[in-house]
Amino acid sequence: MDFDVARRRFLSGGAALGTLALAPGVTLFAFPAEAKPAHEATSGSVRWGLLVDITKCEPECNTCVKACKAENGWHGFDRPKTDVQWIRKVNVRDPKSGRKFSLPIMCQHCTAPTCVDVCPTGASFKRVDGVVLVDKHLCIGCRYCMMACPYKARSFVHEAIDDQKPHAPRGKGTVDACTLCVHRIDQGRIPACAEACLKDGHGAILFGDLNDPTSEIHKRVATIATTQIRADLGLDPGVRYHGI
Repeated sequence: MDFDVARRRFLSGGAALGTLALAPGVTLFAFPAEAKPAHEATSGSVRWGLLVDITKCEPECNTCVKACKAENGWHGFDRPKTDVQWIRKVNVRDPKSGRKFSLPIMCQHCTAPTCVDVCPTGASFKRVDGVVLVDKHLCIGCRYCMMACPYKARSFVHEAIDDQKPHAPRGKGTVDACTLCVHRIDQGRIPACAEACLKDGHGAILFGDLNDPTSEIHKRVATIATTQIRADLGLDPGVRYHGI
């Protein structure tokens, strides 16, 4: 059996065992949080994505950033804030109108991700459900993906990390980025940023299946004006923004 195939089967088996430990019938939130049932396999009919309503996103609020950091254990080693790019808040000002707004930027989980296209080892890959990830076993740290990403959404791990999370390994000399909390999705939960924003009472980040006509995110995208950042590049990001 091909080594890569065998390894992926082993990993998928481990994920299944982890799922069995969850208490059945537990629901974190009803509306508007959505995720696949834990017993269901990843499917190409699903397209996981986020809808960020910037009209509900306060410039001084960093709830989503803090939640992502706590969930996935990343930090910047006391270097500039731009060193770690899993998710960051960006303040924007229109020079013509003077309008100001704030929005979170993370990996956009594109349909046609440039990071995957330029990766020489296949470490950068896209799951059939649209989640873009980095296989740390294959990453050689060339950083081509970082240069190719128009959203500056990837980071390079310079130092050895002792306190890394089991579900979010960060190896020295490799690249990492937002995983859309895929470990949560595979357990039937929602990403930490969306959960924290909802708990905090803002509800600015909506997670769900963009392909499911019955999902709240699909209905919202179909009925309100949304924007894909740098839509002109034809990458079809899975993160949509309302209010830009």
